[in-house]
Amino acid sequence: MRVVLASNNAKKLIELQALLGGLGLELVPQSHLGIAEAEEPHDSFIENALAKARHAARASGGPALADDSGLCVDALGGEPGVHSAVFAPAPALEGDREMRRAAQDAANNERLLDRLQGVSQRRARFVSVLVALRHAFDPEPLVAMGRWEGEILEAPRGQGGFGYDPLVYIPALGRSVAELDAATKNAHSHRALAAQRLRELMREVWGRG
Repeated sequence: MRVVLASNNAKKLIELQALLGGLGLELVPQSHLGIAEAEEPHDSFIENALAKARHAARASGGPALADDSGLCVDALGGEPGVHSAVFAPAPALEGDREMRRAAQDAANNERLLDRLQGVSQRRARFVSVLVALRHAFDPEPLVAMGRWEGEILEAPRGQGGFGYDPLVYIPALGRSVAELDAATKNAHSHRALAAQRLRELMREVWGRG
């Protein structure tokens, strides 16, 4: 089954391909079909993921999968939340999409550290919501959520991952997310937890796998 992924993030595509392997799904990024990114006007991950999935399904005429995810920091009242990808003003930088994304990640991390200066309570969690639709008007979307508890470090650690990974320390693993190898991250992450639940729903409701 070909499923359009409502994202143009290459690293997210790789993660989801690994996490949803064995279900007979061919994930195709929406950019490969000339589908523009959807608006994300909502205040919750669930609403934005559903909006992105319906947009991609409508434009492609078939099944779609969307992820909306981000970092929620208790001391900031849940921020950056749904605005995690654009927490800081966009840097003025020329280059390809991945270069601009890396610069935005660095700016976001810097702003997060600035906001938490002098704050001792640094509990946070990564949240991922995956929504899958059989078609744009599917009345029974599959919705799966995963939460990954951690703490915000005072300085980045590790070279892997993307986004806030260098700043999020996972006490249960004794490392930052950016210090984890791909296999460990894919076994424990918020997206892994959401994907595990989505796999169950796809088997139960869609008869996949």
